[in-house]
Amino acid sequence: MTQIDLNSDVGESFGRWRLGEDGIFTVISSANIACGFHAGDAPTMSASCALAAAHGVSVGAHIGYRDLAGFGRRFIDVDPAELADETAYQIGALQAMAAREGTRVRYVKPHGGLYNAMVHHETQARAVIEAVASVDASLPIMLLPGSLGIEIAREAGVRAVSEAFADRAYNPDGTLVNRREPGSVLHNLEDITRHVENIANGFIKAIDGTRVRVEAESICVHGDTPGALEIARRVATTLQSAGVRIEPFA
Repeated sequence: MTQIDLNSDVGESFGRWRLGEDGIFTVISSANIACGFHAGDAPTMSASCALAAAHGVSVGAHIGYRDLAGFGRRFIDVDPAELADETAYQIGALQAMAAREGTRVRYVKPHGGLYNAMVHHETQARAVIEAVASVDASLPIMLLPGSLGIEIAREAGVRAVSEAFADRAYNPDGTLVNRREPGSVLHNLEDITRHVENIANGFIKAIDGTRVRVEAESICVHGDTPGALEIARRVATTLQSAGVRIEPFA
């Protein structure tokens, strides 16, 4: 690996409720900006696009279920036509805000429950992919390696970008450990450093010690993880020390 993208979920504040640190824009190369369904609102979207533009960071539409109360992390058995409409709606909303701030949406990343559903839920994965293609077929979509959604995207002619997570633990099958389980989120910087070094070398270690091969074009640091800015800085330093350049994929 000679270069990789470093992305983070940002713009997740809502009204008077504040979440995340603006400083993370100085470290990352791609920003997954919440589009108002799982988090975010118009002023936050606008401000996030302005920060991305100011720091030369690529803007991504962080789409999700309509689930502010659950922060979009719960699976919702939504009608596929409705899901497609809401996907297009969210992308369009962020496209408008990005244009106002002199930038543009360059990719799409599902959030939380929807992201995990697209690993195995064919109907929802197909609805999201078809919606992305109908809005702008040149927009890549970021997904977990091995996802059914990646296969569907390739069939539809949509670029699929695989990512790994710097702050999450993995199951032996390459899926993410459920957030309700202890140890699902990594907080210790030394653990994160070793994890990222492994990713740079093409593999991850699952919670049972299994070595799982992974090919990632991007590494994610969750913006709502406590200490996210410090984690992002450590990830960037670890990659750079390994001779890996941090560059946006889109």
